[in-house]
Amino acid sequence: MKIAAALPPWTIAAPVVAWLLLAGQSLGLGDALGGAYVLLLAAGLFGGVLAAVFHAEVVAHKIGEPYGTLVLAVAVTSIEVALIVSLMIAGGAATTGLARDTVFAAVMLILNGMVGICLLAGARRHGEQTFTQTGVSASLATLSAIAVLTMVLPNYTTTAPGPFYSNSQLIFIAVVSLVLYGTFVLVQTVRHRDYFLPDGASAGEDDHAPVPPLRTVIWSAGLLLACLGAVVLLAKSLSPPLEAAVAALGAPKALVGIIIAAVVLLPEGIAAWQAARANRLQTSLNLALGSALASIGLTIPAVAVVSILNGWTLSLGIDVKSTVLLLLSVIVATLSLGNGRTTIMQGTVHLVIFAVYIFITVVP
Repeated sequence: MKIAAALPPWTIAAPVVAWLLLAGQSLGLGDALGGAYVLLLAAGLFGGVLAAVFHAEVVAHKIGEPYGTLVLAVAVTSIEVALIVSLMIAGGAATTGLARDTVFAAVMLILNGMVGICLLAGARRHGEQTFTQTGVSASLATLSAIAVLTMVLPNYTTTAPGPFYSNSQLIFIAVVSLVLYGTFVLVQTVRHRDYFLPDGASAGEDDHAPVPPLRTVIWSAGLLLACLGAVVLLAKSLSPPLEAAVAALGAPKALVGIIIAAVVLLPEGIAAWQAARANRLQTSLNLALGSALASIGLTIPAVAVVSILNGWTLSLGIDVKSTVLLLLSVIVATLSLGNGRTTIMQGTVHLVIFAVYIFITVVP
């Protein structure tokens, strides 16, 4: 993608329109217009996602890899955390499983859906693709440890019955999650930055695009935050009609968490897909796996603090069916990304597991 010095008008208009729609929602236009306004909110959300992807690419192209992918992952996850915390505070103790459901959905969407689509799209266009295995292995090792410690181990501790941690255990796991994610960021950006950089063979056409001027990058950074904030708040506004639609269909409530997680992750997903199609699989995997790590490493500590301060019992442990799917996803990802080369086969396997996850959620 050639990044122009001047930003296209639509990338500036999209976040403005999205925030105007949010303002209209707060003024009661949604109640007055009903379903028509819901469609407008959905259109505003889609425009905000596309604009966020564009501005993220501008910022990433200026600061280079792997910082560019880290900026988008942390920005999206930080706003996702704010959304989950606000919903927990508003919903009270009844929403103590929201963080678990959202994080698990995000991990499954990323490990299987996002990674599968990227591998398949890249393989269809370029055949066999390569990436730096050391960086991906570090990402998967960290992700596996945090996922099991936060979502599987609570089912087997005995201090607190059920899928819960005691307060002391929860604090310890929250600190461990931050330590693991912080160490990963240090390795990715300072100590072993070369592990997360594409080799010469996988460099895409974007590497030769002119670097945008600093003024354009500053504008894009501000507009990126505006887009991400609007996307998350629009997703929150669309949650009630979405929940009503899911209930009308008789589908499990967990499907709502999957849809919301998919919407929040859409900017990163599109950016990762574009990178894979441009034969920059390393950048694509940095985005995908970095998003999963940020989702767990930042969300769990935040909701742990909220639950402890409010005296709630935070439900973290996933059920047996979800545990099987999580472990299968981790094992398959480790095997398929274990030799630094991918083909259409790996992408197909990941997408099949993703399809099973969605189907089993709808038809448990």
